[in-house]
Amino acid sequence: MKPYARMEEYERNLEEMVAQLRNSSELAKRKCEVNLQLWLSNKRSLSPWGYSINHDPGRIPADLPEARCLCLGCVNPFTMQEDRSMVSVPVFSQVPVRRRLCPPPPRPGPCRQRAVMETIAVGCTCIF
Repeated sequence: MKPYARMEEYERNLEEMVAQLRNSSELAKRKCEVNLQLWLSNKRSLSPWGYSINHDPGRIPADLPEARCLCLGCVNPFTMQEDRSMVSVPVFSQVPVRRRLCPPPPRPGPCRQRAVMETIAVGCTCIF
């Protein structure tokens, strides 16, 4: 396997996730509630989250799915209501991306790429 094949597969998987988000109603949902019927962990959490698309044209891939907390507080497991004595906060992780490095206009020349780690929200958790 070529060393860059894993990165290409990773980027392809991210592109598929973004396409699924665009084709679902996920982007419109902003309701603070737990749904125990769903298998999706982001909807079963006491600090549920949804996804938005983080777009940066100077990055490859340009679009990344990013978590956003749906509650200010956390869902109380006994009442299943939001409890604002606790706080939902995003959980961050670093993901590998490539940055386009292009010469500023009017200088001609090819763009280069540099691999970097970028921090994005990948979920939410509850703190007391």
